[in-house]
Amino acid sequence: MTTSKHTNSETEPDTPPDAAGVATSALPPAMPRTSAVADRIETFAVVDSTNVRARHLLSEGALEELSPQNGEEPMIVVAADLQRSGHGRLGRFWFGRPGDSFMVSFATALPRALATDPGVNGWVQMAAGIAAIDALRDALGECGASTSGESAPLQLKWPNDIFCDGHKLGGILCELVPLGRHGAAADSAGAADMDDLVGVVVGVGINLRVPADRLPTAQSTSLHLHYPGLAPTGPLRDDIAAAMVTSLRESLHRLCEAPREQMEQLHTRVLEESYTLGRRVEVKLADGGIIRGEALLVNADASLTVRDAEGATHVVSTGDVGVLPV
Repeated sequence: MTTSKHTNSETEPDTPPDAAGVATSALPPAMPRTSAVADRIETFAVVDSTNVRARHLLSEGALEELSPQNGEEPMIVVAADLQRSGHGRLGRFWFGRPGDSFMVSFATALPRALATDPGVNGWVQMAAGIAAIDALRDALGECGASTSGESAPLQLKWPNDIFCDGHKLGGILCELVPLGRHGAAADSAGAADMDDLVGVVVGVGINLRVPADRLPTAQSTSLHLHYPGLAPTGPLRDDIAAAMVTSLRESLHRLCEAPREQMEQLHTRVLEESYTLGRRVEVKLADGGIIRGEALLVNADASLTVRDAEGATHVVSTGDVGVLPV
């Protein structure tokens, strides 16, 4: 059973000033297709962060109230027309105006042993990226949008960016969250089962209709600049989110049921969809170090191998990877 909640704001006011001090007019997204496939959906006109709200729902025990479908874990969706404090990886700020962007978080649970296994958990991020690419393609096909002239390929930049025609279209942030329990469920026979799970939140931000003069960087882009025949933002957002619920839930379920086989399938897709491989990159490591070289391979554990100018290879599991100009 899908439950829905629609509200004007997680916090007041209903129409806050945006970054330029201009009043906004955000509205709660209408998402009937997503409501039909998600187990719970909350939509907001304005929210501090869809990821924060999704984390809060998991910590409150929201998954306990939902029943698995076909053996797959339930999926909760949180969507907003405007975020006040959206962030990507490394704390980067994500700001949008009403109708500009896709700002949606997907929350579910995975076995703790899988989610914390360094040989497997990198593929959760990759699964989210592939699901986003597939959902975008499905939605573009639904509305019959075609590119303006030449092809505008959708690709993945390791580890978490969506690229369109060589420019950043969006990003993905995956977070692990402790699952909460409440009421009688905390003492039930299922409590031990909940201890074996960990919450996963996948936040997705995509530029849908951001004007060219308001793109945050020269490397950024927006979907409408490449696909002029787009559906209006509301139906387009709903189509993308609905397709991603289905794709992500199935992919994560297969990762739980047959990890090796699913990792191999995801590996093949990532190699096919990669914008990073074969390009010169700069890797900014967590300790402040920098590696520059050619991105050679996405490895079996979803890490990235980079060869520097001296011919030495480096395996990168975490870090900020930028593609350098030719």
